[in-house]
Amino acid sequence: MTNSGGGLELAQDEVVMLASELIRIDTTNTGDPTTVVGEREAAEWVAEKLAEVGYETTYVESGARGRGNVIARLSGADPSRGALLVHGHLDVVPADPSEWSVHPFSGAVHDGYVWGRGAVDMKDMVAMSLAVARRFKRDGIVPPRDIVFAFLADEEAGGFYGAKWLVDNRPELFEGVTEAISEVGGFSITLKDDVRAYLVETAEKGIRWLTLRVRGTAGHGSMIHRDNAVAKLAEAVAKLGQHRFPIVMRPSVREFLDGVTEITGLDFPDDDLDGAVGKLGALSRMIGATLRDTANPTMLSAGYKANVIPSVAEATVDCRILPGREEAFDRELAELLGPDVEREWVGLPPVETTFDGALVDAMTASITAEDPGAKVLPYMLSGGTDAKSFQQLGIRNFGFAPLKLPADLDFSGLFHGVDERVPVDALRFGVRVLERFLRNS
Repeated sequence: MTNSGGGLELAQDEVVMLASELIRIDTTNTGDPTTVVGEREAAEWVAEKLAEVGYETTYVESGARGRGNVIARLSGADPSRGALLVHGHLDVVPADPSEWSVHPFSGAVHDGYVWGRGAVDMKDMVAMSLAVARRFKRDGIVPPRDIVFAFLADEEAGGFYGAKWLVDNRPELFEGVTEAISEVGGFSITLKDDVRAYLVETAEKGIRWLTLRVRGTAGHGSMIHRDNAVAKLAEAVAKLGQHRFPIVMRPSVREFLDGVTEITGLDFPDDDLDGAVGKLGALSRMIGATLRDTANPTMLSAGYKANVIPSVAEATVDCRILPGREEAFDRELAELLGPDVEREWVGLPPVETTFDGALVDAMTASITAEDPGAKVLPYMLSGGTDAKSFQQLGIRNFGFAPLKLPADLDFSGLFHGVDERVPVDALRFGVRVLERFLRNS
């Protein structure tokens, strides 16, 4: 078994190239399967990079042609231990080139950053995982237990043509996996005097994409109408958009806030949580959304001509629900909207685990080895990841894609944002941390 510093140095050099090349593959996922592009090309590119160093890979199209996924397993020293899943998605949300400083699919490397759609969500972690996977195979490094690397389609639309389909139809690909790591965790925030906290995701809110439907009486727009579907829907949407769900403090949020208090002295009193969280700056958008359920109207659809009152009007609402709140959320929604507003939804459940155990210890050790004095805190993600699907297999999920970030970078604002980019130094840092973590987990 080889343990050469040169091998790790090569992996750090390689990660920048891998991230840039992967960004150049347009994997835009609009949510409409007929317009999705690039997932197969990206999956085949990943498979080629793995095969170059000796991996045997499995390519699977999940539920529709072109929805490519690649899975590879690296055998560990103790096959009786539960395997660790390292997963990342290959698809990205759309980007309008006219809004960007660089073309969003250029993969440009300049000013110390890799630029492009997917740079932080999540081709950075895909590149880091690939670089470490290649390093292990190339240098004959055997991890303590089996590692399953999975590169997946369709996460940006819920994973119904990706992780969810694989869990439902090809669970044997994840046989023996007990724990998993993926995106939106392990990144740093600077809280005080260059003291960084690295946030490990231990929970995430559930997703419901809700359709509201109201029926009325069709007729001519010039006449008086008391049963107008559009008017009734508008009233319901306005009521929902202005509603504030109650604050419910989950353990991961409380542990995060307690950790911030310990580092900064900032208090988070129960009678002014919103105000106190607002003092966290850019991070307050994400943390504030984990204090309560949210239901944000996003789309309206009704009618087909200016002088025709339609019989049906619909709205789409993006609902995010705290762990343990699903039934209470349903009751509150029903009371708020009443019986005349029909409700249909598709969704994925919340995720929650505890911030303890050997895997968390390995995360903490791998971070502090590279950034002595750093703090590692749990937090809840207000969005969603493919962890929602993998928990169906009894897998314990964490967000751990380690990045040491500049104090002035609005990292959370780059997710799905314009001029998405990731620091080159952060990618190199992430490779070092991930390599140490996987060698000791």
